[in-house]
Amino acid sequence: MVGREAERAVLASFLAAPQGQALVLKGETGVGKSALLEHVAQYAGGVGYRVVRAVGVEAESHLPFAGLHQLLHPLLPYAERLDDVHRVAFDVVFGRSQERAPSVMALGIAVLDLVAVAAAQERLLLVLDDGQWLDAASVEVCGFVGRRLAGNTVKLLVALRPESSAGFDAAALPALPVPPLDGPAAERLLDERHPHVDPRVRRRVLDQAQGNPLALLELPSYLGGSAARPAPGEPDGHEVVPLPDRFRQVFGARIAALGPAARAELLRGALDGVNAGAPAGPTAGARYRMRDVDEAAAVGLLDQDHFSGEFVFRHPLVRSTVVRAATPNERRAAHAALAEVHRDDIERRATHLAAAAVDPDDEVAAALEQAAASATRRGGAAAAVTWLTRAAELSRTPEDRSRRLGDAAFVAGHAGLLDQAQRLVGADGAPGRAGTTASALAFAYAVLYEDGDVRSAHRQVAAAVERIVDGAAGQPVGGVPARTIGGAAGRTVGDAPAPSEELTRLVNLLLAVSQYAGDSTSWQRTHRLLDSLGSLVPPNSRVYQDAWCDVVRRGAGVGERVAAAFAAYPDLDPWDITRLGVAAYHVDALSHYRTYLRRSVQRELRAGAVGTGMTMLHLIMLDQTASGDWEAAERTGQQVLELTLAHGHVLFAQQSRAYLAVLAALRGDLDRARDLQAVVDRWARPRRIGFLTQIADTVGTTAALSDGDYEAAYLCAIGITAPGVLEPCAHQASRTVLDLVEAALHTGRAEQARRHALAARDAGLPEVSPRLAVITFGALAMTAEDGTEAAEMYRRAEEHPAAGDFPFELARVRLAHGIRLRQHLGPRAARPVLGGAVETFERLGARGWAERARAELRLCGAPAQSAAAHPAALTWQERRIADLAAGGLTNKEIGERTHLSPRTVSSHLYRVFPKLGVTSRAALRDALAALPDQPGEQPER
Repeated sequence: MVGREAERAVLASFLAAPQGQALVLKGETGVGKSALLEHVAQYAGGVGYRVVRAVGVEAESHLPFAGLHQLLHPLLPYAERLDDVHRVAFDVVFGRSQERAPSVMALGIAVLDLVAVAAAQERLLLVLDDGQWLDAASVEVCGFVGRRLAGNTVKLLVALRPESSAGFDAAALPALPVPPLDGPAAERLLDERHPHVDPRVRRRVLDQAQGNPLALLELPSYLGGSAARPAPGEPDGHEVVPLPDRFRQVFGARIAALGPAARAELLRGALDGVNAGAPAGPTAGARYRMRDVDEAAAVGLLDQDHFSGEFVFRHPLVRSTVVRAATPNERRAAHAALAEVHRDDIERRATHLAAAAVDPDDEVAAALEQAAASATRRGGAAAAVTWLTRAAELSRTPEDRSRRLGDAAFVAGHAGLLDQAQRLVGADGAPGRAGTTASALAFAYAVLYEDGDVRSAHRQVAAAVERIVDGAAGQPVGGVPARTIGGAAGRTVGDAPAPSEELTRLVNLLLAVSQYAGDSTSWQRTHRLLDSLGSLVPPNSRVYQDAWCDVVRRGAGVGERVAAAFAAYPDLDPWDITRLGVAAYHVDALSHYRTYLRRSVQRELRAGAVGTGMTMLHLIMLDQTASGDWEAAERTGQQVLELTLAHGHVLFAQQSRAYLAVLAALRGDLDRARDLQAVVDRWARPRRIGFLTQIADTVGTTAALSDGDYEAAYLCAIGITAPGVLEPCAHQASRTVLDLVEAALHTGRAEQARRHALAARDAGLPEVSPRLAVITFGALAMTAEDGTEAAEMYRRAEEHPAAGDFPFELARVRLAHGIRLRQHLGPRAARPVLGGAVETFERLGARGWAERARAELRLCGAPAQSAAAHPAALTWQERRIADLAAGGLTNKEIGERTHLSPRTVSSHLYRVFPKLGVTSRAALRDALAALPDQPGEQPER
């Protein structure tokens, strides 16, 4: 290790330190990263560490969890000591279960538990080389684990090229740059390893190597020997060639000199990713074991692994050069042999089968289809599209080819790979296929998400559904007898999808297009078609139909049906989770499913399923907005907007802007809200995208209310629905009941306000969702002439069990209630209610609403400062918890005294801090001492 004294010292300190449990080595090709890893691995083994190693394999960078599989394979025996949840997570990663892949957090925690159990026997060093070729899923989990390793029993060491380090950079792991050797060190290394090199060759080596250790070791024999005499047209040894290309020349010459058997053995090892630390064996996940390759080791192409004793490639460039040097026939033969080695590994076998096949082969095509289904479940949409496309190429019949291309187009379209979906449909050259399900789906995805042309998309998909309806009399539909269209829904792994799967795809896309259209005409045609299909429409699609169309008339019971459908998790496909999430949004139940969405979204994005991932991010943002986490909602909204712009998803980009506009209006950032509203409205209104134009009108309403411009608010609100009417198929009609009522009351339209509140009650909105219950009861209270009725409606709104899940709506109701109390019962009765409203608005960051509530509180004789410091804003339970926290008790200790969970205690303190104007427990005692005694405080029990 000439010239690496500084790096060796850092690595020795890394192993010895009680903290700093992960380290990333960054350096160019050949600079010595692998040599440093080998050095530290040997050193660690000598001081009591068990070393477990893996190397990224370029050919497997698309396989979900391939790198993690390789790294953890030696530790599998310890998994038996883990709990059931973590064992299931590893079963998915190691291909022993076809369940959906766990989230990064869940899998990361399982890995932390696994390595902790393994390290209880002996300290553990995890070594990852060529990290730039690890699959994205493995990078994410390793980054999660690296940030959370504690103690000095487990260390993680990663080496990669700096230009490909984004995944590990995002994990913010500490890095150790590995630069080229300086001049004296380069000369010393060259002189030690090649003491008799010709002086002229020595100078050329130093000039060309530029301190790169691999070049210093390999170039002398190449530049000074017969191998340096190139064939005509090739660069000679005097020409300056990029080092990676020069290395391939060096290694290529040695490979060409080997016998055929040795070259074939090296090729099988290279294509299977043979590397140090993971030699092949009899169990799944093992690598090919190279045999009879002594001559390759003798010429410096292979080394013997210090730990396993197996032959491994000396450098990753040797492996890639072996593959490049082979002929196509040689590569296919090697892939065929490896497919047999991995018969028990669905996805790895598929990779080799796809590369080995030349002629149509139904068995291989079926295996690829099976692998695609597995990859989709495990978050590998891009891999699934690749395998389905290859399966289509290997299909013997035009029908199978078209079906598999259709499946590939569907997965690509749903994943947001719209250009690829279009190309896949165009690749099907069979006559008469222009009207197939695949073409309809791909066309609709493209024109909807890229162009926002909801009318063309609706016509195309509706026509495809009509062909199926018309075929019910027995005519063939898409090449399949119509009598089979009611076959088993869902996919049997390895078999062709039942025709009803095509129908399900069409129906669900038709529902999605109808939702974006947002008008009665489109929905009427959709309902008519689905009614014609009767029981052929899957139950979940009926849930989407009722939730997405019109919750006012069809929403009763949808919440329970969504819950029942989610009970099938983890057997749900990613797009099922997304569609059910949209249904949950329409009935204000997203908070119940945020775990499912957050568990799934990163997996979908890293798998290339950007369309599904974007929708999941939209749903997460809507949940954050509803629950009052507006800072997080802003971050999520910006993230998804950037994604939509990067991938050319114009419709999703406008949808992101619409949601950000709503958030800006709520927060009182009126200029931004109106700017975004104008952009969305100009794009969506000419295209008649009712879903977006209604949101644009809602932004106008909310911004005007926030600004106190009630006439403008009323005019925007009636653009969504008329007073006393809840417009059919207008999804914002129910969501803006309170807006229209408040605007009408403030503009002298009390009769219209009362009519609208009664319409909401008579439509049964309180039974549809808890949020609609709160705003309906609030609207009834605000418009009630009778004081008793008003009090009862305010009580129902404010004491609804789920009212706290919708803090903005609850605060609006409290503000209206406080105003009424001040007007009818006096300031003393109004102060606590108004104080609570002010506190919520301030915590949310709803500036305009907070200022209006503070103004009302000042009319009650309260101080002009923020109501957060008003003693009435603390409930008796909050005061008790605050007192205990000020006394130094932990959340767990407070929970034991108050019979609450630590999480509930934390939630109470989260509300207490802003009320008292403090940001830490240390400031609680003084803030509480400044408060007067609170009347009515309940005694401890």
